[in-house]
Amino acid sequence: MRRDKVKRNVVDLCEIPEGRAGRPSKALTLAQAQAILDETAKATPRMRAYIVLSLLIGARTEELRALTWSHVVAYDEKRQAWLPVAEAGWGHEEFAIHVWRSVRQKGDTKTVKSRRFLKLPRLCVDALHALADKQASTEFDLVFRTKNGTALTAHNVRRDFRKILDDADLPGKDWSPREMRHSFVSLLSDSGVPIEDISRLVGHRNTVVTETVYRKQIRPVLMQGAEKMDSLFEA
Repeated sequence: MRRDKVKRNVVDLCEIPEGRAGRPSKALTLAQAQAILDETAKATPRMRAYIVLSLLIGARTEELRALTWSHVVAYDEKRQAWLPVAEAGWGHEEFAIHVWRSVRQKGDTKTVKSRRFLKLPRLCVDALHALADKQASTEFDLVFRTKNGTALTAHNVRRDFRKILDDADLPGKDWSPREMRHSFVSLLSDSGVPIEDISRLVGHRNTVVTETVYRKQIRPVLMQGAEKMDSLFEA
């Protein structure tokens, strides 16, 4: 076309399919999140740990399905080092996970920035400890696995996830595991955590990505100027 060797642009003759609009994502309220966490106490150790980690650290579902025990670490005070829990044990104060893998085709995380090191909240530590005790066998390294040691499929996770939501009086069919990540962003934003920190926690390249993907979950921060001026100058 540029050299005028072709008289018609083939692209102009193509009919591009419109596709279907995806289901709008949503996030849990604090009360809904608490109800789900309460319900996980009755669930299997595997699903309890899966949901607690999804909601409280914001990891992608494909990152959790690829998580290995060698990437669950504890800070050993005596050695002044982070060590895998299989070596360090559970008698420590600080725990974290290396988010270095995914169930994507090449096994890598979505982007380079997605490789991150996340400290674990106490509820996550307790859930993982209970799961480790339940599994007992160290033959397989995957944290979330089937009885045969293979990785969970998206269907496995979605089915068990929806059962727990139904038991928590939320319609499981209306929610997906990935919306635990949206809820993580929403809860942090509502709590006043800066967008820059949220972006790093979820493994985005920059805040633009976070604001674009989670625009419905991010609390507008531009209201802070008005709130501060209202406190300084009464109407």
